[in-house]
Amino acid sequence: MTRIELKNANKSYGTRQVLANINLAVQEGEFVSIVGASGSGKTTLLKMAAGMIQPDSGAALSNGEALNGFPHRASIVFQNYSLLPWLSSLENVILAVESGFPEWTATRHQEQAERYLQMVGLGKAMAKRPSQLSGGMRQRVAIARAFAVEPEILFLDEPFGALDALTRQTLQQELAQLCQLRKPAATALMITNSVDEAILLSDRILTLGRNGNRGESPAATLSDGVDVPFPRPRPADLMTGSEDAVRIRARLTGFLSSGVRRRAPVSHLQSVSVPLEA
Repeated sequence: MTRIELKNANKSYGTRQVLANINLAVQEGEFVSIVGASGSGKTTLLKMAAGMIQPDSGAALSNGEALNGFPHRASIVFQNYSLLPWLSSLENVILAVESGFPEWTATRHQEQAERYLQMVGLGKAMAKRPSQLSGGMRQRVAIARAFAVEPEILFLDEPFGALDALTRQTLQQELAQLCQLRKPAATALMITNSVDEAILLSDRILTLGRNGNRGESPAATLSDGVDVPFPRPRPADLMTGSEDAVRIRARLTGFLSSGVRRRAPVSHLQSVSVPLEA
């Protein structure tokens, strides 16, 4: 089943067209990442896929039906945490659980929130407000909040972009494990400017970029994508321990450095010859 879909979607801001002819289909349980430089239109694309903004033309669908707002049983994790500063970590998560499961009792709401905060290592910080937490801890709260509503669809807006390298690596592993714990696995769409992060987390990666001449600013389009055929969750040292992962990185870097070009998906990596210096 196709859970997230954009069909010939176009988006402009004023006279500037940002996205052109975007076609994207994310299947149930699939983790898809879109990689692109800052300003390429990644967040706009994610917001269209999540029903937060409407395409000017074309369609945004979930489960084959047109989106009119955020999909049912979906969560989103932002780069900037988006926590309510006057609430504790526990209260921030409880608020989401109450919205997702209004039929539950207050006791069950609290138990669900506590469970997910424990899962991301914040059992001793539940009473703390966001101002009392480090950036990594705040993002852990945001991830716990997203998963506590047991989402079928997960949108990730550069969720680790504001973190230091070590914290980023740790939270990538926690996110991967949480995605796999849910049965069936959550369907995920992530935007990022990190090729390595996309390879570590994704089943499939697409690049978003502009294909015009120097000095022009045409609308961005999507590549056909590259498959990542490693079982999830993946080890943190994947990029240093796998020649195939390095080849995927080189191919994606080539897409990004040369502009988006239509190419066939990579399904048999052993037959792909990609210079590592690309």
